[in-house]
Amino acid sequence: MRTTAILLLVLAACSQSRRSADTVPLTTATGTLYVGGTVYAGPDQTPRSDYAIFVDGGVIREVGPASELRTKYSRARVADHSTATILPGLTDAHGHLYGLGLALDTVSLVETTSYDEVIARVRQRATRASGNEWVLGRGWDQNDWTVKEFPTAAALDAAIAQQPVWLTRIDGHAGLANTAAMRAAGITASTQDPEGGKIVRDANGNPTGVFIDAAMTLVERAIPPVTYEQTRTRVRAAANRIASLGLTELHDAGADDDTIRAVQELIDQNQFPIRVYIMLDGSNAAQLERWFAKGPLVAYGGRLTVRSVKLYADGALGSRGAALLAPYADDPANSGLMITKPEEIERIARRALAAGFQVNTHAIGDRGNRNTIDAYERAGVTPDKRFRIEHLQVISLDDIPRLARNGIIASMQPTHATSDMYWAEQRVGPQRIAGAYAWRKLLDAGVRLALGSDFPVEDVNPFFGLYAAVTRQDQKGWPAGGWHPEERLTLAEAIRGFTSDAAYAAFEEQSRGTIEPGKLADFTIVEGNLTTMPASELWNAKVVRTLVGGM
Repeated sequence: MRTTAILLLVLAACSQSRRSADTVPLTTATGTLYVGGTVYAGPDQTPRSDYAIFVDGGVIREVGPASELRTKYSRARVADHSTATILPGLTDAHGHLYGLGLALDTVSLVETTSYDEVIARVRQRATRASGNEWVLGRGWDQNDWTVKEFPTAAALDAAIAQQPVWLTRIDGHAGLANTAAMRAAGITASTQDPEGGKIVRDANGNPTGVFIDAAMTLVERAIPPVTYEQTRTRVRAAANRIASLGLTELHDAGADDDTIRAVQELIDQNQFPIRVYIMLDGSNAAQLERWFAKGPLVAYGGRLTVRSVKLYADGALGSRGAALLAPYADDPANSGLMITKPEEIERIARRALAAGFQVNTHAIGDRGNRNTIDAYERAGVTPDKRFRIEHLQVISLDDIPRLARNGIIASMQPTHATSDMYWAEQRVGPQRIAGAYAWRKLLDAGVRLALGSDFPVEDVNPFFGLYAAVTRQDQKGWPAGGWHPEERLTLAEAIRGFTSDAAYAAFEEQSRGTIEPGKLADFTIVEGNLTTMPASELWNAKVVRTLVGGM
């Protein structure tokens, strides 16, 4: 009841704001006029030169030529960005709010080029650890090392013997523990692999230190619990970082109760700079029961919505945990891992439909994707429910029309393609690669693309994603012409994926995603003219200002 009352008050205030602004004579209105050198305006996001946007009460009231609106709103405050581009506020359709906050607060192992470099970074942090304090890190990727095998605990033990160490792989689907951590978790050679997980072992059956997917919980349950104050501090730091890079909204792919509570408190205290669309953690049965009983929360404080559920069908391609229809080309005895059985995806999907929640399922391999589509169909999904598949990295070409027919949204991350392109074909072979990171095939089939980054797996900067979508190259310009360039997107299509289609994926297309009258004044303002900027420079675009509700 309290949530409903708050929502009604917020909606009433917004309605009153619109009525008040609409009754003010146009010649005396005193809102803010945002003038851009280029403005991506209207429902079709056409780039228009010397355009302006009149904003009042956090809402766009009029869009048109700058000269006309300067005259019409002569008393308005002018925010002059006549040398910049004004985009609809960019949205990351798949990231991890708390995960980014944690990454900012732990050892970064991103872009390490060897296991020795990983150990050096961790050793430096361990010198500041006290007693049995756990040393945590994230971001290693053995595919970036000269020796591309999984690391083992032995070398880590030689450097850090006392403190437990837990280092999560960049994709979040594998972790490395030293012996002290395994001892603290009670893990021995007799510890069994959990369903949906794998303990990597040596020839004698002893754990080597690497734990994949569900097996990671064997170690993580021994890590001292995070306090609520730590969560709140990390959530706030992550939100500020997200806003600084031009993002106005995040679709948070799996939030726990403390994260949701922290967001609400920060909103109440005017300390939360972005909007967030939260997916509940589908593995948390108690959380789901509570939310299914009370129903979705929409636009709390104008900034928080909770109306979707995140499930996991399979693991990740980099750690060979993605579920494939046929074995891995470079590991013929392995076809990946199903983390959630299709029957369970179907069961939760049915309950979500009845309770008014969207379901968004992590599926990377072609078997993971097919099982998810099958489960959605059996649950009775229809296009208006806007169910999503998160990542959708490798799909059978036969399954693409099924996505379009059921209105299933492809929530994809362009930088995954440019991170994985060095080894992806080795994993799946030359035939299956045709359905890998297949943005163009999906778009041409009528599937909506909601684009994001999956930070902190990838960098949170949305312009890295726009660049990857348009070029399919790394930031050094490799490979020439792009990796499987037939799957590239145009700049307009990529921007749509980070704006209007991301808004659609959150049921927000009536209020966000384009610059037109009646929509919220969420803008990303970038130096120069994005339209004429060479594609090779998109990743380096500089954000001038991020505006949420005109502020």
